[in-house]
Amino acid sequence: MALGQSLQQKLLQKLSPQQIQLMKLLQVPTANLEERIKEELEANPALEVDEDAHKDEDPYADEFSDNTEEADNYEEQDGSVDDYDNIDVTEYLHDDDGEIAEYKTREDNYSDDDDNRQLPIKNEASFYDLMVSQLGLLALTDQQKRIAEHIIGSIDEDGYLRRDTPALVDDLAFRQNIETSVEEVDDIIAKIQQFDPPGVGARDLPECLLLQLKRQKAEGKDVDIAITAIEKYFDEFTKKHYEKIQRGLGLEDGELKEVMQQIIRLNPKPGGNIGSVNKAESYVVPDFFILNNNGKLELTLNSRNAPELRISEGYRDMMKEYSRGTKKDKQQKEAVLFIKQKIDAAKWFIDAIKQRQHTLLDTMGAIMNHQEDFFLTGDETSLRPMILKDIAEKTHLDISTVSRVANSKFVQTEFGTYRLKFFFSESLSTDSGEEVSTREVKKILSDMIESESKKHPLSDEKLTELLQDKGYNIARRTVAKYREQLNIPVARLRKELV
Repeated sequence: MALGQSLQQKLLQKLSPQQIQLMKLLQVPTANLEERIKEELEANPALEVDEDAHKDEDPYADEFSDNTEEADNYEEQDGSVDDYDNIDVTEYLHDDDGEIAEYKTREDNYSDDDDNRQLPIKNEASFYDLMVSQLGLLALTDQQKRIAEHIIGSIDEDGYLRRDTPALVDDLAFRQNIETSVEEVDDIIAKIQQFDPPGVGARDLPECLLLQLKRQKAEGKDVDIAITAIEKYFDEFTKKHYEKIQRGLGLEDGELKEVMQQIIRLNPKPGGNIGSVNKAESYVVPDFFILNNNGKLELTLNSRNAPELRISEGYRDMMKEYSRGTKKDKQQKEAVLFIKQKIDAAKWFIDAIKQRQHTLLDTMGAIMNHQEDFFLTGDETSLRPMILKDIAEKTHLDISTVSRVANSKFVQTEFGTYRLKFFFSESLSTDSGEEVSTREVKKILSDMIESESKKHPLSDEKLTELLQDKGYNIARRTVAKYREQLNIPVARLRKELV
């Protein structure tokens, strides 16, 4: 078959660097936006913070500025259009030999699939460090200490030792070349189980609870009946078959309640609370604020972590000087192309930040208008059915863009701070044919369970009947699904001793 050449036209959809940058900025919450802007400022010397953007706070600012329309003259303030776009740099685009240098085809504004950003490392004492520090209290040989360190390394983040003793013996033999026995490993495990927090190093939940109760007994507390209840009736305890426990131990109602309280107060995850908490992850920084001003909702964007940006005046002045110069040597060409690349990247980033603010306000404004009754009253039962497609149609944005905004953003209202995904829900029909939000049904279901008799909790069948009496067309399996989504156990496990 002969080889040949032909011309073809193809219609393709391809994301530009600016679109990729905008999509990534949309996903960044306000709490991390400041860090993202700092990274761009460090990477691009042509980008700088506009310190003059807040001169209106200075009482003498009017004497030095004739600009009163900040929004309309934004581009003139940073000089990113009139001072730069009119500069002709075509003479610098090619070398004398007609070849394009490799660095000229490499743009910093192209985003890679992987973000190679250095994240700050929290300085805190880990659970492993806490356990190893307590080894110094034991009189161990070098080999026993290495065995103990291996055992501690096998304890998971909840404080449990999930591996069997023979498996630990094999690990020590093959990985660390330590010959030991099951008896020696069990003896060291027993010593580690005396460490703080109580219950650490247990193989399962019953052993964890027993270790804590035995520690309390050593401190002089009367927990003998609780220990017996765990040893003989743990299965009945987990299933809340209190009558069997009461008959087996021969207890009165008051005594049974006291024993159950002793067990309930124990910590099922002794390692779960070890380690300091990262404060940046403990607080939610809202991206929007919604205020009720005499019945009129006002939406504002939290922009305290988004400073005004502009193109560096020094870079713009350098570009002007090069454009007026007559000498066009190779070194000057490289300098001009470097400056052009950095200024382009700075302009694209400034435009992306502005587009991000605009997209966020449009999306949140549509959500606010759709759920106006909730933002005025704070009543979850007033939430209307709303899906991503509804907001996408109102804002003329793509559904994926709305999803990016809703997944990582928060709004602060007079009734609390909510994730935007909270306001999205499917619809459910009532007897009258009206469509209501499933969020409303879940709220009513949660209130029913909260007000039920804990001695005789409501079953899913009974909850279904009560909801149907209120006019909601709902099946029992749907009630069970909503109950599981609310992290509410079945009726048998909600039973309590009153």
